Amino acid sequence: MRRGCLITLEGPEGSGKTHLAKRIGERFREMGLRHSCYREPGTTDIGLQIRQVLHDLKNINMCARTELLLYLASRAQLVEEKIKPALLQGEIVLLDRYGDSSRVYQGIARGLGLDRVTQLNDFATEGLRPDLTILIDVDTEVGLERKKYQGEWNRLDGEQVEFHRKVRAGYLSLSQESGRKWVIVKNDSTLEVLESRVWGEVSSFLAGRGFIELEHSRPERRG
Repeated sequence: MRRGCLITLEGPEGSGKTHLAKRIGERFREMGLRHSCYREPGTTDIGLQIRQVLHDLKNINMCARTELLLYLASRAQLVEEKIKPALLQGEIVLLDRYGDSSRVYQGIARGLGLDRVTQLNDFATEGLRPDLTILIDVDTEVGLERKKYQGEWNRLDGEQVEFHRKVRAGYLSLSQESGRKWVIVKNDSTLEVLESRVWGEVSSFLAGRGFIELEHSRPERRG
């Protein structure tokens, strides 16, 4: 049995990742593809407990190192409990956030250092890195305004605008790394357009890996 593949969705707050993860998962089901969809932090019982601590608006005094280590702990559990077994079974694994979130939010925006956070993340994940990362880019102020109407406003959402600008800039900088498969998709139109753009990238990647035939991944024409 061939190994599965790991696809991650990354981006600033309000970029639309969570909506896209749901829609892509629905496409996978419609196509009969073996897959798993997870989010960070969370998914596992331990991860959900950590998520509650990380996102609680009362925990405003949490220091950056504590924040990082909690994210890494949740990620380590997710990799061990869910991701590695799924990949060994040949599944497509889709993640709403993964290690690049820590590299950007804590390594760059919090100032803990990109190299240090990258090393710690590799320890937590045993070096498991994505096969494809799709960065959903959105203007900072637009993304924050959208996030206000999405229901979950957490401790990180409440950071100053300058923090979120550093996050966006950090993602754009990371996307230029060599040796990694990054794709940038701009969220500057309707959700339907965004979905079409992202699915085009995902389906092309999966076709190149032999998981699907590209013509079967295209939406049916109507009219």
